[in-house]
Amino acid sequence: MSGQTAVVTGGSQGLGLAIAQRLLADGANLSLWDVEEENLHRAVSALGDSKRIHTSVVDVSSEKLVEAARDATVDRFGTVSILVNNAGVSGPHAQAWDLSLSDWQRVIDVNMTGVFLCCRAITPTMLASGYGRIINIASVAGKEASPSISAYAASKAGVIGFTKTLGRELSGTKITVNCVTPAAIKTAIFDRWPADYVATLLAKIPMGRFGMPDELAALVAWIASPEASFSTGATFDLSGGRSDY
Repeated sequence: MSGQTAVVTGGSQGLGLAIAQRLLADGANLSLWDVEEENLHRAVSALGDSKRIHTSVVDVSSEKLVEAARDATVDRFGTVSILVNNAGVSGPHAQAWDLSLSDWQRVIDVNMTGVFLCCRAITPTMLASGYGRIINIASVAGKEASPSISAYAASKAGVIGFTKTLGRELSGTKITVNCVTPAAIKTAIFDRWPADYVATLLAKIPMGRFGMPDELAALVAWIASPEASFSTGATFDLSGGRSDY
């Protein structure tokens, strides 16, 4: 990936940082987009190659901030070759009828509309250069029933559907659009979930363990590479056997 530039949203911690580390190691320049400026500073220190890293403080649900981040990234690196839409929020752990409209809307705005806005902003840049890889991080929750996380599950199902549509729209170009549907990956977000819910998630995984961030990063890195040239509009499962489609 030497000479390519990757945008990773939500790239300052957790899964986003793991993906960023892998893409940087594979030779890509990085533009990390995140809503938390302090976390971005820490991420740059952790990655240790600031000459190849650009950061933008951006809420992906904001059209203006996404477009400004796009412009700043292109100014720094000239183009964007890879877009990893990783930014997301889990929302409250509650039954659908107990969920407020504002909580529902925030999850949809970040997880689904944010993917749309980032793809809409960067796709023309990729079309102009004649090449691109778009990888949307969805979830196994978007493919099967997931009680108590209705907004999250709905948003991730929307990401899967949008990925398939955009992949078809760009199928005549050298831009591929794919998504990954991980089951639970062990990150700090587990600390905010009830213990009984975490145990329920683990019980659903036939392999009997949670995924690790570097396993997700490895799959994303392959989809983002020139080698992954004959897959678009596809859903790559990473669920330890939980989902079979």
